[in-house]
Amino acid sequence: MSDRQDKRTHVSFEFFPPNTQAMEQTLWNSIKHLSVLRPRFVSVTYGADGTTRERTHAAVARILTETDLTAAPHLTCIGAPRSEIDDIAREYWDMGVRHLVALRGDPPKGAGHYQPRPDGYAYASDLVAGLKRIADFDISVAAYPEVHPEAKSAAADLDNLKRKLDAGASRAITQFFFDVGLYFRFREECAKAGIDSHIVPGILPITRFPQLQHFAELCGATVPVWLQDRFEGLEDDPATRQLIAASVAIEQVALLRKEGVDEFHFYTLNRHELAFAICHAIGVRPQKVVV
Repeated sequence: MSDRQDKRTHVSFEFFPPNTQAMEQTLWNSIKHLSVLRPRFVSVTYGADGTTRERTHAAVARILTETDLTAAPHLTCIGAPRSEIDDIAREYWDMGVRHLVALRGDPPKGAGHYQPRPDGYAYASDLVAGLKRIADFDISVAAYPEVHPEAKSAAADLDNLKRKLDAGASRAITQFFFDVGLYFRFREECAKAGIDSHIVPGILPITRFPQLQHFAELCGATVPVWLQDRFEGLEDDPATRQLIAASVAIEQVALLRKEGVDEFHFYTLNRHELAFAICHAIGVRPQKVVV
């Protein structure tokens, strides 16, 4: 496989809104480094029950003002009535936002199981339909190769994904995974279910292994034994961890590309180093300006 960029290969990056000055500097340093790769879009996350709403809005506004990137803020069903979510969407449209990531959202800590608000959007499929009524947004939604932890079954989870796409979403971005076979099996199941939308693999470069294990527990993702073995004994060796993390992600993306996958969404955790290295390895390089 050639490691030069195929013109069909696209990338996008996820960031989260900072809550300290130091974190803001880290975020904008990462945006600066990754913007030269000309991502299809950059998404900005939104906390449980809307706790990061103002910071998400501020980050999106700055991206729109100071860069030429396509900003895609997350919107969730959590913590607000339909009318308020609709107003947020209209405000985003007036700001120039044309791409949204529509999610059900996780309940706040200690709230137990998700309970829809009587006056809110119950599920992501309802949110997608509502957003499309407001404006012709390009909408991305979430998909779960290993099944959403709250889904009754894999079939029910696929039905839910299909409802979101049928409601007007353009693509699905997967939760992170490490076994590429899981993605390919999921893609086949989507096709059998009549889903023909683009299923974009979500890639999580590993910055800290304990953090990864925590994320995996929350979303029901599998951490393979072979991956645990690669990071064993490196708790106090950040340099080697960085090298291992890069090699794992580069191998994963290369295997996906070999089977025709042409778009990747990177969960950056506001760090640019690993995402940039992976993109470089697969041939996604800074574009030269011809003058």
